[in-house]
Amino acid sequence: MSQSEEKYAIVHIFSSYNNTLVTATDLSGAETFAKCSGGMVVKADRDESNPYAAMQCGFRVASVLKDLAIFAIHIKVRAPGGNRSQTPGPGAQACIRALARSGLKVGRIEEVTPKSHDHCRRKGGHRGRRV
Repeated sequence: MSQSEEKYAIVHIFSSYNNTLVTATDLSGAETFAKCSGGMVVKADRDESNPYAAMQCGFRVASVLKDLAIFAIHIKVRAPGGNRSQTPGPGAQACIRALARSGLKVGRIEEVTPKSHDHCRRKGGHRGRRV
């Protein structure tokens, strides 16, 4: 199959410290092919953000894409952003590895975390979160 005939999809990975969401869409982002979250593959709430859960999500999404005859993907990684964490959670790396190991051709890996320019006040109050 030549480069021009290859059908691409975009895999959006949202990875926070509480969960990992993986969504596969067409190039415009309008049509969703597959989606999976950490809670769909593990039982305990505390394990939703685990690298293992993210890896299983990656394999699930990859198998659906292969069934749809899509063998090439672009990846967009996102953290919560804004006035929250700017770094992706622990599941992002594991999910990217799973997608690459499943036999899909990876085109671009892009970081699309929303950055705040002049932001709202962060939650937690004047003296911060007291534990």
